[in-house]
Amino acid sequence: QVQLVESGGGLVQAGGSLRLSCAASGSILSINAMGWYRQAPGKQRELVAGITSGGSTNYADSVKGRFTISRDNAKNTVYLQMNSLKPEDTAVYYCNADIYTCQAKSVTLIDYWGQGTQVTVSS
Repeated sequence: QVQLVESGGGLVQAGGSLRLSCAASGSILSINAMGWYRQAPGKQRELVAGITSGGSTNYADSVKGRFTISRDNAKNTVYLQMNSLKPEDTAVYYCNADIYTCQAKSVTLIDYWGQGTQVTVSS
């Protein structure tokens, strides 16, 4: 089994910063892309930022220049540094990872999700 455990959410004033972390654990052979998504009340889940195993990154236009995604492959962990936060960044943030794992004696690529962490930005 594989688990993604997020941490670092909370309440912050507009203009402040937060750093989210997501650690993958369990029967992991290797990890491909990792990313952060968010879902605000009444809205669809959207991609915030993604990072490949080689370190290439992509960002939603709404967070470019404010958020930075990074990963530590030795720790199977992905981070999201969020600066200059705005009230519209308020959402539940989910970690996502494409992980090669061994199931039934075969190698399988599975898309895993974390449980989500709340980020609230007050004005």
